[in-house]
Amino acid sequence: MEQLTTSLDVLFILLGAILVLFMHAGFAFLEVGTVQHKNQVNALVKIMTDLGVSTVAYFFIGYGVAYGVFLGFNLDGQLTQAMTEKSGYELVKFFFLMTFAAAIPAIVSGGIAERARFYPVLLATFLTVAFIYPLFEGMAWNGNFGFQAWLESSYGAPFHDFAGSIVVHAVGGWIALAAILILGARHNRYNAQGKMQHVYPPSSIPFLALGAWILSVGWFGFNVMSAQAVEGIQGLVAMNSLMAMVGGILAATVVGDKDPGFIHNGPLAGLVAICAGSDVVSPLGALVIGLVAGALFVKAFTWTQKTLKVDDVLGVWPLHGLCGVWGAIAVGIFGSTALGGLGGVAMMSQILGTLAGVGVALIGGFIVYWLVNKLMTLRMSDEDQYQGADLSIHKIHANPPREEF
Repeated sequence: MEQLTTSLDVLFILLGAILVLFMHAGFAFLEVGTVQHKNQVNALVKIMTDLGVSTVAYFFIGYGVAYGVFLGFNLDGQLTQAMTEKSGYELVKFFFLMTFAAAIPAIVSGGIAERARFYPVLLATFLTVAFIYPLFEGMAWNGNFGFQAWLESSYGAPFHDFAGSIVVHAVGGWIALAAILILGARHNRYNAQGKMQHVYPPSSIPFLALGAWILSVGWFGFNVMSAQAVEGIQGLVAMNSLMAMVGGILAATVVGDKDPGFIHNGPLAGLVAICAGSDVVSPLGALVIGLVAGALFVKAFTWTQKTLKVDDVLGVWPLHGLCGVWGAIAVGIFGSTALGGLGGVAMMSQILGTLAGVGVALIGGFIVYWLVNKLMTLRMSDEDQYQGADLSIHKIHANPPREEF
């Protein structure tokens, strides 16, 4: 019976890993549909190569920073042990958590699109997945540095982030903000007076929509399989994910006035926000969390572009950074028994945990992208931006013209 349970756990977390891996196709098509046509190939290539770099960085360094298990170096026979025990459960657990880690550069990619050079971005990806992301991942999910123990003893409950509103999404969003600020706006995006002079509409609404759908479906693996064992699976997590997703759609539809870009990012905003509390809030609470997140994304995206003059191409800082922060704070509100939640949460722990995650991401992101920019120069030349990353970097169009014979 024990062997059957172990095998089911392996299958359970493997299915989760596959679903989250498939979400990277969603990241790719969301970016492909949003960027200008001359940068579509670059969007696809970045997401694919970032995944490869992330896997190596996390296998050799990142997973060990977070959990003390350096599989790639087989310290104390850790890799050999993982290969032979519990039907390889520790290996598929690594696979699952690696797909989370690889979401960080996938998030950043959408923010710095259309003006970032190729290899400097891959170097930054390696550094963030090896050191910055796992630093906070270990604090939140493995109790590193006594952070969670201190919060629990001080405020009665640890920082609660079931599936990564802060650990994954906000960390990715705030690293992206640092990268965007160091990289600067796209050439000719704003004039000398700081007014937006070029508006770039999405190049393909069908691709954008496809990306949103793939992400939305894969997210149920992201959230539900965060239990990491069959015994811990909760239908509540799936229901809450659905309700928050729908709340995000409805709010983005109304507040965004039927704009297809906002509508297709609405479910993602709701899903980002519900990650943290999907196991402790009620479905009604989840609906409200999603409604707020959908409206927050639309308003914050416009504010970011027009008022702050931050050229965040896909709006990843509002979507992942701000909606992730809202989701973690919302746990302290809707996770309480007074509002229909299951309890076991503390608002101060949620606030301090959120601030810690944002701090690690923002400071770490600045250090990494500043360092890479000094070493290799992150930004494409104005001429290459004008030509487009597809031709200037990859030497091919997304849809090469046919030669007639």
